[in-house]
Amino acid sequence: MTPVDPVVVELSRLQFAATAMYHFIFVPLTLGLSVLMAIMETVYVMTGREIWRKMTLFWGTLFGINFAMGVATGIVMEFQFGMNWSYYSHYVGDIFGAPLAIEGLMAFFLEATFIGLFFFGWDRLSKVGHLAVTWLMALGANFSALWILIANGWMQNPVGSRFNPDTMRMEITDFMAVVFNPVAQAKFVHTVSAGYVFGSVFVLGVSALYLLRGKHRELAIRSMVVAASFGLASALSVVVLGDESGYLATEHQKMKLAAMENMRETEKAPASFTVFAIPTGSHGEEFAIKIPWVLGLISTRSFTTVVPGIDELVAHAELRIRNGMQAAKALAAVRANPSDAAARQAFDASQQDLGYALLLKKYRPDVENATDAEVKQAAGDTVPDVWTLFWSFHIMAAAGFFFIAYFAYWFWQASFRRLDRRRWALKLAVIVIPLPWIAIELGWLVAEFGRQPWVVEGVLPTFYAASGLSVLDLGISLTFFVVLYTVLAIVMFWLMWRTIQHGPSDKLDLTAGEGDVSAAPAKA
Repeated sequence: MTPVDPVVVELSRLQFAATAMYHFIFVPLTLGLSVLMAIMETVYVMTGREIWRKMTLFWGTLFGINFAMGVATGIVMEFQFGMNWSYYSHYVGDIFGAPLAIEGLMAFFLEATFIGLFFFGWDRLSKVGHLAVTWLMALGANFSALWILIANGWMQNPVGSRFNPDTMRMEITDFMAVVFNPVAQAKFVHTVSAGYVFGSVFVLGVSALYLLRGKHRELAIRSMVVAASFGLASALSVVVLGDESGYLATEHQKMKLAAMENMRETEKAPASFTVFAIPTGSHGEEFAIKIPWVLGLISTRSFTTVVPGIDELVAHAELRIRNGMQAAKALAAVRANPSDAAARQAFDASQQDLGYALLLKKYRPDVENATDAEVKQAAGDTVPDVWTLFWSFHIMAAAGFFFIAYFAYWFWQASFRRLDRRRWALKLAVIVIPLPWIAIELGWLVAEFGRQPWVVEGVLPTFYAASGLSVLDLGISLTFFVVLYTVLAIVMFWLMWRTIQHGPSDKLDLTAGEGDVSAAPAKA
């Protein structure tokens, strides 16, 4: 296969990024609301108090709107693997397809079934039976995320597979290694925890809006108590699990970690953490504020392990490219004579670096004959855009620590029943609603943009994985998807805003006889 036009590759990347970012407006809120609803209904079943049922129904309505939009935007993403990334699907489809198919079953069969039972089973199921449905719905949403993150985790750390020279494709050798890939598991718990933070911030913000307007106070107070408690635990877990992701990046994606920290040269262990940095010259000079030892302790959990810098990793990539050239040469011999045992043995000895040889396809078709200058160019291509990663990571990390303080404040206020005492805090809660989504999108930017130039780390370069579409085809489809998804997002926000303005659609008067529920103990 010859490499695709670079403009087509960039447009394909832009289209997938656009659809993915639109889709991920809805996914984390779905994850967070599903668990919060299950907690609220659990309280309803335990206490029998009707207010908790009304709360579950209200937040469930917002969950349903969000889920429908998530499904509508998610379907197109999976089609793009065949439409825009056909060589990727051919090359690694045997591995990537399995978790993707299971994710589809989880989302469209398991989760959708329980969502139907949730909305239409209130008068047909017992309290305990409906509670079981709600928890299964939440579990279905989380397991749906698990399988797509297993697929994505394999792209970050391609375990349990090897290249078959006879079929010219990657094939699975250990499915359980793919499922229990440590990168995938860390991404899963980190992603769902971020969704829980988003759900908690959303519930807090909407409830704060009700308190500011003096409406639905009983629902708002109780919702804020649940969201503050669950949100604090979730925010703490996001930071802890983010640390685990950084530790795994040290093992499997060293270049990504070095770029996130803008660490050009290898430092003596333990490496310092860059809090702030800006470029100050055209030759790589910069102004930086660093904290000694922190990066080394976080990323390696030791005082002696060295975190390699970008320059050292580029030199290492050059060695792997040269070894990959030997693999490409041996592969050509195997293809010419499948019974050549010596060629197969030579290929097996160097095949782990075949993907690095494919980086040379950008410069010439016969990679085994690449010049030293071309090898150096390809090695330099392994460095992603440093400043984009640096700021995306640091803003995301700052948001994570902000949420710990944010939820700690609301948890403290809830403990003393003072949730409505400070209007500035309630206004802040409303303003903060979009912040988790921004942090989550930046997190995905770090994960996916930081993997470049690879679509599968160390196995398949991004420019080599795209379909041979025309610029016109991609321009039309990109414009269509952006317009369509923008309309869908506007419709979703409008529906949710109308639902929030209307409030709980039930016959129970939630304000009758309440008094000042924020000043008196709220009955559970």
